[in-house]
Amino acid sequence: MATLKDQLIHNLLKEEQIPQNKITVVGVGAVGMACAISILMKDLADELALVDVIEDKLKGEMMDLQYGSLFLITPKILLIVSNPVDILTYVAWKISGFPKNRVIGSSCHLDSARFRYLMGKRLEVHQLSCHGWVLGEHGDSSVPVWSGVNVAGISLKTLHPDLGTDTDKEQWKEVHKQVVESAYEVIKLKGYTSWAIGLSVADRADTIMKNLRWVHPISSMIKGLYGIKDDVFLSVSCILGQNGISDVKKVTLIPEEEARLKKSVDTLWGIQKEWQF
Repeated sequence: MATLKDQLIHNLLKEEQIPQNKITVVGVGAVGMACAISILMKDLADELALVDVIEDKLKGEMMDLQYGSLFLITPKILLIVSNPVDILTYVAWKISGFPKNRVIGSSCHLDSARFRYLMGKRLEVHQLSCHGWVLGEHGDSSVPVWSGVNVAGISLKTLHPDLGTDTDKEQWKEVHKQVVESAYEVIKLKGYTSWAIGLSVADRADTIMKNLRWVHPISSMIKGLYGIKDDVFLSVSCILGQNGISDVKKVTLIPEEEARLKKSVDTLWGIQKEWQF
């Protein structure tokens, strides 16, 4: 007897499997699911895979997304989000065997976004017109590149030479301090951070999937830059596309900024050099 499907559908052609773009989110906690829903809402992949050691939680999140898939338009790379992100990016590179250009850490991507947002808020200018980078190690020791901060191409350091220094009467260093403390503040208020990092991950996935070649401050292998000789992942300005990191933008740092960057390298390498892979 013909099934209901047979009665409804007459097959004319056996379809070949079309290669798909697939993104895998490892960990379905608050951050993982924020990444997942952001990726789905931006229509970045044909297939989204979720991985977690807690089977019931994983199944529940999967079912919840599947039941809501009617309302979404849905169609190889490692993006590391978990902290300590720079060290875990190094570990992922070592364990995975991926080429270094395909192992990318979030690191200062969100720090730089927070930096631009807070800069714009202080100046009463839209954040998209405010340009500035936070580089180096993600977190308390990150390096704000005050020498390169500009608004619509106008260098703030030229207008205000004391910008970001201890002698700055306007105390612009407080902006970077707020960047560092912002995650702790959100965690204190809601228990964790999720939406901003999820949107940040989706933004980078968008750049990769669409081969946009945008410049992002992301954690990548820094060996060979600024005289660094160790296998360390830190945030630098990278061009991102379908092959991962294709180029690194050569940011000119003043001696103080370069020294702070190298200090982060020494700290990380001091931890990593003892590990065996």
